[in-house]
Amino acid sequence: MQAINDFILAAAGQPWVLFLVLACCVIDGFFPPIPSESVVVGLAAVAATADVPNPWLLMLVAALGAFGGDNIAYLIGRKVGTRRWRWMRGPRMQTAFHWAGNELRKRPASLVLVARFVPIGRVAVNLTAGATHFAHLRFVGLTVLSAALWSSYSVSIGLFFGQWFEDNHLLGATIAIVCAILLGIIVDILISRLRGRLPEEPAEGTAAGP
Repeated sequence: MQAINDFILAAAGQPWVLFLVLACCVIDGFFPPIPSESVVVGLAAVAATADVPNPWLLMLVAALGAFGGDNIAYLIGRKVGTRRWRWMRGPRMQTAFHWAGNELRKRPASLVLVARFVPIGRVAVNLTAGATHFAHLRFVGLTVLSAALWSSYSVSIGLFFGQWFEDNHLLGATIAIVCAILLGIIVDILISRLRGRLPEEPAEGTAAGP
């Protein structure tokens, strides 16, 4: 166990770790299987007691990567739409795309900000924003804010839980990652329930019901 902790500590202090964080956060913007939250939270948990990597630098790099990934997804959505590839045409993704399109028309700011915290949700929102030609400059502004909030949140979780495990970086990182995943699931459930309760807007040319 001590050998594992020593390895984690040594790796966390290497410059390439921040490049790994940047790459994970960028790719995660349009390919959710990449666990960017886990990487950021885990490294922040190590930083809580080892001071490497620098938490502020970790937060900045994570925010830059998240911003880049979200805007790459937007450009992909604008170019290929939301039905080009098989994984897009599945029932779950099509439901997410349909919901994201409706919400972007009604409450775009809150949608982009909240969706950043849900892996599949943010991909659906980013792609749909591009496919529906949502104003790019406005999207850029919203993703600057959402990326900053997400990176601050992720690093804060890691720092909070990591401080209790000074002698076991592996355990601290694991607990922090599990807690971050649970919080993400809770947010996803709350959004799903809210989505089910919100009334649909009537289509153009049809009268609204009573």
